[in-house]
Amino acid sequence: MNYPFLNGGGHIAQIIASYDWAGTALGAIDTWPQSLKTTVSTMLRSTLPMVALMGEDGIMIYNDGYSEFAGRRHPMSLGSKVGESWPEVAEHNAYVIRVALAGGTLAYKDQEMTLLRSGKPEQVWMDLDYAPVLDEAGKPCGVLVVVVDTTAKVRAEHQLRASENTFRTLAQAMPSQVWAADADGALNWFNEQVYRYSGTQPGQLAGDGWTAIVHAEDSAKVGAAWRASVATAQNFEVEYRIRRADGAWRWHIVRAMPIIDDNGVVQRWVGTSTDIEDQKATASKLQQQVAERTAERDRMWRYATDVMLVTTLDGWITAANPAFTRLLGWEEAEIIGTSIHAIIHPDDAQSSHDEMASLAQGRSTFKFENRTLRKGGGHAILSWTAVPDEGFIHAVGRDMTAERAAAEEMRRTSLKLQQAQKMEAIGKLTGGVAHDFNNLLQVISGNLQLLAADVAGMPRAERRLEQALAGVTRGAKLASYLLAFGRRQALDPRVVRIGRFIAGMEDMLRRSLGEEIEVETVISGGLWNTLVDTAQVENAVLNLCINARDAMDGVGKLTIEVGNAMLDDHYARNHPELTPGQYVMIAVSDTGTGMAPEIVAQAFDPFFSTKPEGKGSGLGLSMVYGFVRQSGGHVQIYSEPGCGTTVKLYLPRSTDIEDAPAPPEMRAVVGGQETILVAEDDEGVRATVVDMLGELGYRVLKASDAASALSIIDSGMPIDLLFTDVVMPGPLRSPELARKARERLPGIAVLFTSGYTENAIVHGGRLDAGVDLLGKPYTREALARKVRHVLANRQHAVQLAAQPAAAMAAMTTANATDQPSGQRILLVEDEPELRETTAELLELLGHQVSACGDAASALAALAEGGFDVMLTDISLPDLSGEVLATRALALQPGLRVIFASGQTPKAALAGAQLLLKPFSIDQLMDALARS
Repeated sequence: MNYPFLNGGGHIAQIIASYDWAGTALGAIDTWPQSLKTTVSTMLRSTLPMVALMGEDGIMIYNDGYSEFAGRRHPMSLGSKVGESWPEVAEHNAYVIRVALAGGTLAYKDQEMTLLRSGKPEQVWMDLDYAPVLDEAGKPCGVLVVVVDTTAKVRAEHQLRASENTFRTLAQAMPSQVWAADADGALNWFNEQVYRYSGTQPGQLAGDGWTAIVHAEDSAKVGAAWRASVATAQNFEVEYRIRRADGAWRWHIVRAMPIIDDNGVVQRWVGTSTDIEDQKATASKLQQQVAERTAERDRMWRYATDVMLVTTLDGWITAANPAFTRLLGWEEAEIIGTSIHAIIHPDDAQSSHDEMASLAQGRSTFKFENRTLRKGGGHAILSWTAVPDEGFIHAVGRDMTAERAAAEEMRRTSLKLQQAQKMEAIGKLTGGVAHDFNNLLQVISGNLQLLAADVAGMPRAERRLEQALAGVTRGAKLASYLLAFGRRQALDPRVVRIGRFIAGMEDMLRRSLGEEIEVETVISGGLWNTLVDTAQVENAVLNLCINARDAMDGVGKLTIEVGNAMLDDHYARNHPELTPGQYVMIAVSDTGTGMAPEIVAQAFDPFFSTKPEGKGSGLGLSMVYGFVRQSGGHVQIYSEPGCGTTVKLYLPRSTDIEDAPAPPEMRAVVGGQETILVAEDDEGVRATVVDMLGELGYRVLKASDAASALSIIDSGMPIDLLFTDVVMPGPLRSPELARKARERLPGIAVLFTSGYTENAIVHGGRLDAGVDLLGKPYTREALARKVRHVLANRQHAVQLAAQPAAAMAAMTTANATDQPSGQRILLVEDEPELRETTAELLELLGHQVSACGDAASALAALAEGGFDVMLTDISLPDLSGEVLATRALALQPGLRVIFASGQTPKAALAGAQLLLKPFSIDQLMDALARS
């Protein structure tokens, strides 16, 4: 499954996506709060080892860097409790979690621990930083840990100190020996250190005896050098090997100076012999280390990923490492002898010159950023560290281009997330406001309609009544804008070829916008279908066109483009609310004044408007935004001051065939004599609807909340229909009231009403299966038709359930009279009990029945096999039965269509029959037998 917040998270993101989080305290990944997703997304994109310890148990989620640090503990540690995963440091981690959940932070530098990450104890040092993870309420819910392994650094420091101690010990322990010779060079005196060192006896080395402890290979060279010094009275200094008391030959540096009297005559010689065996060994080792370090520096210079430069104090480049060429494209031969200022971005020239001047004065640079030009064009952002030394500047530059781009991308994503959260919060608020507003409008509208009969024949009163009702209509439109923005309106989506629909609006737009606006419509060929509420599309396009007209001050060119669009993963990464895929795009462009970025950022906010007071509600673009998002689409504004504005709507593609346009409804108002229980918390609305239903002939009971309504039901009074508001105060919610009412009165019909569904019975902008809803505010005619339709459905279900014996008799009669049987019938009915009963009845009559609860399932069944008859209700949860019939005939032209409904079709369909509910078995048989 795809989780956008894991995109770009490396290998560990795939493991996180497939891990069964439902078994942990965090719950299934689909239920994770946004705060946790944001924390995980940020952590996965970090190059540092990071781990999040969530909750009091410290459930572990970490990135690729931490998986390498964990060693053999990965991947078992993912999703586990930190105390169980790292038992050897459980006490430390428990303390950290307690501090972080209390809102505190912790940091440790070179913290020593013993870990068992490789199966055996391992001493490690780490830099550890702990910070609390906050949930949506700002309350700490976990710990975010940054782990930097400093073991290698600490051990290197220990080794260096040990080496320095050894060196000082050797320097302190170097032995020295003193000897003397006469003027002719004959050695005649040695101190005790010489005898003790060589293991000889006093007098044994006098004369030429000392040559006995000189190495044979050095003897000739030493003798010649000594005789030359004696002859010339020059200082003697020779390195040679002397035998120690244990027989070892050790290198010494032997020095001697002549003691000269005032006449310049040599009186004697004084010399020293110093054991330098250790020094020579150390020197050899140091020489090797120097060679290794030189080679290491050369390797660093050649293979470093950071740019390294050497320049003179006035900025002339004298050396550049290969990384300079790899990053910027300049070859070393091209750049040596060039001024560093020649390749710096002009906008950074002055700050770079000032920084070079500071370096020339002996100050170091620890962090300085500028843009350095690439050979092939463009620039790289480099962060420089530089020091002056002996007339040169040594600089290291780290490429920050990708990091800066990532930071900017993170900033933009964060802003988009904040905007989405803000719009969601405002949407909930506006939905609630619209709910209360619709209740007020329902009271006003209902009473005005009831008043119509009282003022009949009074022209002046009738005119004022019409004006008042027109005001109610405008208020209802305003409330619908609020619901559209909050994505709380119940849409009536249809599959349409939107290009044809937009082309049909052109004349209306020209009349609405005026003659000074040039309107151009550009519709691409091969346009895809889309599933949308066409009335809302018309409102959206009209709103955009009116905004464009106002932006052009009534004069200019308006262009409406319709075409296919593919929004890919790259585009979707910059718009977290968007699903990549195929869309139909509607673009409205104007040549107006355009908008500044800060205006564009607020354009979709409810009641935000740049128009003068009284010239606009500030809800037009909010409605467009809410409608497009509720339809599963995306909306984007492109604008610059002085360059006009383009608003693009992206509506998801539909692969279904296009629906036929629905004609206007032309049906008479019908009442009844059934008993209706009205449950409505708003006193004004309740009184109005009771009067309306009473005028239609119904017996009406009323309740102010769900609990009161349930008490009336429990009293045993006969009730045919429960008419209840969706949103009411009290512990008992309306959907639960409906369920309990059906348990107590199995034959009761239920009709919901609301101006704000709050996702109780509407999900994804569509009614739940088997649910009837009348949206507020509604007219007397709409109320009458909806009540009659719902009652007819329930009465028909009761009638069918009571007639199994009659069905058997009817089947016998059908066989005796050669009534047609064995037909393949597709039954489409959203009421589950009615669907089962009707299907059973048809099967008893000898027919083959396939039953579906909505239009989508019916179309799928039609695509798989042929049917003789389709028996369908007109009111279905996804599409109307009339639209379904049009599509069904397109798939199977010879199909017979029978509408079985409590309401009549809006328009006649050639060859279709109407079977009004409740119908008898004889009426059903007659309809099936009719050719």
